[in-house]
Amino acid sequence: MGVFLARRIAQGLVVVGLVATIVFLLIHAAPGDPFSASMDNPSISDAVRASWRRAYGLDRPLTEQYARYVVSVFRGDLGFSFSLQRPVVSALGDALPNTLLLMAAGLIGGFAAGVGAAVTQVRRRGGAADRILGGLSLTFFSVPDFWLALIILVAFAYWIPIFPIGGAADPVMYDMLGTGARLLDRLEHLVLPALTLTLLYFPLIARHQRAALLDAIPSDYVTTARAKGVPESAVINRHVLRNALLPVITLLGVAFPALLTGAVFVEKVFSWPGMGLLIVNAIQSRDYPLLVASVILASVFVVIGSIIADVLYRWLDPRMRDEL
Repeated sequence: MGVFLARRIAQGLVVVGLVATIVFLLIHAAPGDPFSASMDNPSISDAVRASWRRAYGLDRPLTEQYARYVVSVFRGDLGFSFSLQRPVVSALGDALPNTLLLMAAGLIGGFAAGVGAAVTQVRRRGGAADRILGGLSLTFFSVPDFWLALIILVAFAYWIPIFPIGGAADPVMYDMLGTGARLLDRLEHLVLPALTLTLLYFPLIARHQRAALLDAIPSDYVTTARAKGVPESAVINRHVLRNALLPVITLLGVAFPALLTGAVFVEKVFSWPGMGLLIVNAIQSRDYPLLVASVILASVFVVIGSIIADVLYRWLDPRMRDEL
């Protein structure tokens, strides 16, 4: 297991390095820079803009900027945010816990709802429950993430106003609340963005899980279990579901980028102060260091998700221990 993890981590570092390099080159190749917006301000002279570019090293050749950035990353310095006027590490440190909380809630909710819907569909395949859940799965699978977020925002703002519709905490009362009340306040603000991610992600899990369950049911061990008189619910939950989880486990590796992509729009709609909102603002302000660091962090998520999926795969299927 140690050699396997070391090999996968080494491969992941190469992937992260390639992603960071490509993003750095692409964003610097785009026309303009973070100070282009100041061109509309006649009170800012060309000399002032040139001094800003000189101060941030943007007047240096691209290769030199890249070399400086690589050296600073290895020193643990991800740069200084132009738009936020603070170190990038500090900005990411504030946003990352909120995004991890949101992604964890969406991931757990998506997997629980997806697996539960698939098991229900298989138990009642061909029936009304199977068709209804299949229709819901197809509907949410087809809905754009920003559109679903807006529908939920409008619904809970006007029709069912029981949860806060923006932010991660009450901006007025939060500092005056006790520990328990603060936790409850955070959970209430988490409900709507987490619900949106859950509804966006559960159809993918449900469709793959249902197909995997249907593939596993004709197996010999299922026939043997039924012949021994094992109840159908126990056959599905105890024998079929564990073997049918393997294809779904592989989705965990792609869940992180999918959730992060969905979180970008969800956080923007619900003003959730996480990585997604940070990335959108960094793109709008052409904040090179903040944007590159955010992409590096997102690629790290992908690598971690892939490694977790491989470890779970080896744990669930001993046959894969010699192949992975």
